[in-house]
Amino acid sequence: MSEKTPICGGFQVGGKVEELEAQKQIKWHHMKMRDDGGSRGRKNRRSWPGGKLKRAGHILAMVAIVLLVFFGASTPHHLHSGFHHAKLEEVIEKNYTTAGLEEERLGQEVFNCDRSHFRTDVCNVRGNIRMNSINHTFVLYAVDSRTNLGEEKVKPYTRKWEKSSMDTIHEVTLQSVPASQTSAIVCDVQHHVPGVVFSTGGYTGNLYHEFHDGLIPLFITTQHLKREVVFVISELHDWWFRKYKNVIQEMTNYPLIDFERESQVHCFPELTVGLHIHGEQSIDPMLMPDHKSIWDFQALLRHAYRPSSHEKQENWQLKASRAKGMPQLTILIRPHTRVLLNIQQIVEVAKKVGFQVNLLKPLRETELKRVFWMLDKSDVLMGVHGAALTHFLFMRPGSVFIQIIPLGTDWAAFTYYGEPATKLGLQYLPYKIEAAESSLSSKYNSTDPILTNPASIVEKGWWEMKKIYLKAQDVQPSLLRMKKLLQKAKSLIHP
Repeated sequence: MSEKTPICGGFQVGGKVEELEAQKQIKWHHMKMRDDGGSRGRKNRRSWPGGKLKRAGHILAMVAIVLLVFFGASTPHHLHSGFHHAKLEEVIEKNYTTAGLEEERLGQEVFNCDRSHFRTDVCNVRGNIRMNSINHTFVLYAVDSRTNLGEEKVKPYTRKWEKSSMDTIHEVTLQSVPASQTSAIVCDVQHHVPGVVFSTGGYTGNLYHEFHDGLIPLFITTQHLKREVVFVISELHDWWFRKYKNVIQEMTNYPLIDFERESQVHCFPELTVGLHIHGEQSIDPMLMPDHKSIWDFQALLRHAYRPSSHEKQENWQLKASRAKGMPQLTILIRPHTRVLLNIQQIVEVAKKVGFQVNLLKPLRETELKRVFWMLDKSDVLMGVHGAALTHFLFMRPGSVFIQIIPLGTDWAAFTYYGEPATKLGLQYLPYKIEAAESSLSSKYNSTDPILTNPASIVEKGWWEMKKIYLKAQDVQPSLLRMKKLLQKAKSLIHP
């Protein structure tokens, strides 16, 4: 049953379904044992009474007995026994099927929200579910008196802890009402696979958040359904779908439903509202139903961005074709903040070390397919801390990842990119900017805590840290230090 009617969340109620299925199998086994035993008993019993017949004086009585025995034996016993056995099996099967359907029907109905996670709320609903996008509501028409009734409200976005972003997320209402007392909304579209509801609002538009808050949690929540799932998206942006169409099509076989714009009533057998999330740009195999990992997510990206039959892979490498014997270094360029001020000198240093250098300035409209194949063929990726470093997800395990870490960003740099890159199997080399290498050194006195004790500024809160270290800082790494780091990176490259 679990294959035909998979649980959307895959985590909370899967065990109950498996337990129910096991109980049904045991019940069926006992029925078969009891039925088979009865058959054998009937087959081993004779259909007429045994014992010696006493001679009777009356010849007609003797003839009658003989005729009775003759005609009784003329009908093979196995046909009688088989008929009775088939009838009994039919009755048992009918009774079991009726009971099983009732048990299955009761076991399937779910109305539950898990709000225990720091990052996300996830609600699971199963049964006769109908979507009414006019009032942003999903209604479960409950037939089981044991099913929870009531109303739940959830914002299907994975930054539950951050009020500023969650305040912008549209709320989805879930209701569970007794079917016997309520007239159900008529279905316009009946789906036979689960639905998953999530939002592309919030920080969507920032590459880090598009993967960390959206695509990776979406993979975590739905990969076990093997594309047999319908995505219902709140705050759907057309540009977002164009950008990630290839990836989304690897996760679902069905058209997307725009929750706010859809006018038809869609009906589902089960629904998950909200997405599961494990950590920063990572997947914990121990929390996955089939132990999938971040490598499986990367494999999905590789398949999504594979060259079509009429495309040659070298056309997607954007001048990154490997020169003979020269490893590839791709440097991400930031145009506005945390700018790499001496980029040209660094390029020259990298060339002298023995790299073929490619500069990548990703924009929102840049086709990710082109970026993927460029980075997939790179040996080293380097860039200043920021959302564009999310592209490390496109790098092959074993390649090298260099993050230039501006003042005041140590924790964020390690947590958001350094540690996740290591989990992906990249060789992580951090380059920590010193006070003299930061543009802040020309704005503040050399004894100012902003330069000497960035941690004290970071402790004042995110907005203070963002204002000084993220928005008002550029970097100029030492060419000597950079040369040594690039030499180390080259030594780590697998032949």
